[in-house]
Parts: sequence; structure tokens; C-alpha cells
Amino acid sequence: MKVLFNVGTIFCFDCVMALRRFIGSMKGVKGVEVDEGKVSVEYDPSKISEEKIAQIAKDSIEKLGYKILD
Repeated sequence: MKVLFNVGTIFCFDCVMALRRFIGSMKGVKGVEVDEGKVSVEYDPSKISEEKIAQIAKDSIEKLGYKILD
């Protein structure tokens, strides 16, 4: 399954790597893609809930200084 976030701006290389390292290393996360202002997190719902991965990803994106758009 995937959860998608629209941030509307392009991430710098270091921010992309930080998201991939932190979120991508979590148990149940299969991959993190960052492309053209969007962040997609693929995860295994049997190992981590959508609510938990969504909250962690949202918090991580915002800590890097980006805003989640609706």
C-alpha cells in the first residue's frame, strides 16, 4: 500500500536523503519516493498501520521545513 503527500515544492537533495534514511529504515516501510513536490511512502500494512506511517511521514516532512498541501 502507499500513502501520498503533496508538498508543492521541490525537495533539496539532502532533504530527500534524510526522508529516505529515516522513514525508509522503519519496520514495514518498503520504499520512499520523492518527486516533483510529492512524497510517496510504500508500506506493508501487516507491519505498520496507515495512520502511524502517515503521521510519522507528515511530522518528518514538516520538520524539514516543508508544508503538506491538501
